[in-house]
Amino acid sequence: MQRDGTNKSIWQEVDAPELSVPYDQEHVEIIVVGAGITGLTAALMLKEAGKSCIVMEANTIGFGTTGGTSAHINTVLDTPYTEIIEQHGLEAARTVLASTRKAISIIKENIDRYKINCDFTPCSGFMYAENDEEKKELIEIKDALEQVGIPCSEVDEIPVPAPFIYAIEFDEQARFHPTKYLVGLVNAYSSLGGQIREGTIVQHVKEENNVLLVKTAEGMVFSSDFVLYATHTPPGIQLMNFRLAPYRSYIQVWELVRPINFPEALVYDMQEPFHYFRTVEHDGKSYLLVGGQDHKTAHHDNEKQNFRELEAHIRSLYTVDKKIYEWSSQYYESQDSLPFIGYYPGKKHHRELLSTGYGGNGMIFGSLGGTMMADLVLHGKTDFQDIYSPSRVGPISAIRDLLVENYDVAKHFVKDRFFLEEIEELAELSRGEGKILNYEGKRIGLFKDEKGELFAIDPVCRHAACIVKWNNTERSWDCPCHGARYAPDGSLLNGPSIAPLKVWQLEE
Repeated sequence: MQRDGTNKSIWQEVDAPELSVPYDQEHVEIIVVGAGITGLTAALMLKEAGKSCIVMEANTIGFGTTGGTSAHINTVLDTPYTEIIEQHGLEAARTVLASTRKAISIIKENIDRYKINCDFTPCSGFMYAENDEEKKELIEIKDALEQVGIPCSEVDEIPVPAPFIYAIEFDEQARFHPTKYLVGLVNAYSSLGGQIREGTIVQHVKEENNVLLVKTAEGMVFSSDFVLYATHTPPGIQLMNFRLAPYRSYIQVWELVRPINFPEALVYDMQEPFHYFRTVEHDGKSYLLVGGQDHKTAHHDNEKQNFRELEAHIRSLYTVDKKIYEWSSQYYESQDSLPFIGYYPGKKHHRELLSTGYGGNGMIFGSLGGTMMADLVLHGKTDFQDIYSPSRVGPISAIRDLLVENYDVAKHFVKDRFFLEEIEELAELSRGEGKILNYEGKRIGLFKDEKGELFAIDPVCRHAACIVKWNNTERSWDCPCHGARYAPDGSLLNGPSIAPLKVWQLEE
C-alpha cells in the first residue's frame, strides 16, 4: 500500500496482493476510478451483483487518503452536529446520523462476510474542553448530539492526561486498520473476477452512442455503461472543484514510556485546529496516534512547523519514548459541511457518478459513498440520495462560504505570480530544498535532492493554471487553489489535475 507524499504512514506496512488480470475486453459495464475505500466498496458490491467491472487507479491500491487516514470510525463527525443542524435542520442532521450508522454496518458486514482481519475494535468517544469558551461550545455540541439521537453523558475522567474543565462521553465509535481492511476488499473483489488496473490515469470521459468512452493517459480507450469517480476529488476542471476546499492534516505515532496511558477510546479536544487521539496496534505492540494541525493545502509557509507543533503538544501531555511514524494526508471539505454523493451534476445522462467532500470522515463516507453509487447503478435509487445529492443547492450560508472559497482561489491565482524569489545562481538552492524563482527571465520551480541533482518544473498547475507551492515536509509541489499535488520531478501525485507538471530541461 502506498499513499501521497513521501512520509510513511503506519498503515503502509501492509502490501496489496499481486495483480494479474487481463485488460483486453473492449467493453465493460462499469469503470470505477480510484482504488481506495470508496472505489473498492463500490466495485465489490457491483461484482457481488454480477456486473463486469474494472477499477482504474492512477497510482497503487490505497495510495491516497485511505493509506493516510487516522482510521476513526465514528458517528460523531468532525463537523459538529450544531453546524449541520444550523445549515440543514434537525431532521437532516438525524438523517446524517442514520447514514453514519449505515456506513458502520457496511464495514462490519464486509468484515464478517469475508473474514477480514483488520483489528476492528468498538470503543467509546470523548470530547473535552480546557477553558470556558470551549466548555460553552462543547455543551452546545452535547445538546445537538442528544437532539439527533446520540446518547452522551458528562464525565469526570478522560482517557488522556490532559487538563480539562468539562468533558463528554458517547458510544458507537470504533477503530480499525484501514489497509488490512482494504486488502480484504481487494481479495474479495478479485475472487469474484473483478479487475484492477494500477498506474492508469483516467483523463477524459465522454458520452457517445449511449456509452461512455473512457480515455487514459496511455492513450487507451475503454467503453463503459457507467463511470464512478471514487477519486476524493473529481478529475479535470468542472463545477465540483469550486464546491470543495482541500485541507491537510498531520499525524504522528509514538511509543510511550508508560503503557497504561494508551487510550482505549477515540478522544478529541476542542482547540482550533483540534487534536485527536487513539491507540493503534502494530506488530503486537500498542502505540499512540495523535493528529491535528489541519490547514488549507499550500496555505502554510512551513509545513514542518506543523509537525513540530504537534510534537510539542504531545510532549506536553505524555512521557514519550520515541516517535515511530509521522505523515500528513489530504481531505476535502464541501461548501455546506456534507459530502456530495450521487449523479454527476450538469450531465444530461445518469451514467457518471461521484462521491467526494468527506471532510475528515473518509472511512465513514467512503464506505457509504461506494455503497450509494453502486445502489444507483443497480437500482436507480438509494438511501440518503437527496441529502447528499451533488445537485443540491444548499443553504444561503453555504453559498456565502462558496464565494469566500473561490475568492481565495482567485487571490492565489493572481498573487502567486508576483511573489517570486530572485536567485543569482542555482548553487544558492540548499540540498533537499525546493523553491519557485525567476531564473534568466523564466519562472521555474526547482528542487535539489541530497545528491545535488536538480529537478526543474514549470510551476503552473496543469489543472486550472494556479501556481503551485513547494511543500517542504512531503517534498511535493502543492496547488493552493484546488489541491492538486505533484512529486519533485513534476509527476502527478493526486488530482484534480490529470497531467504532470511541464518539465524544464537544464543546460549543463
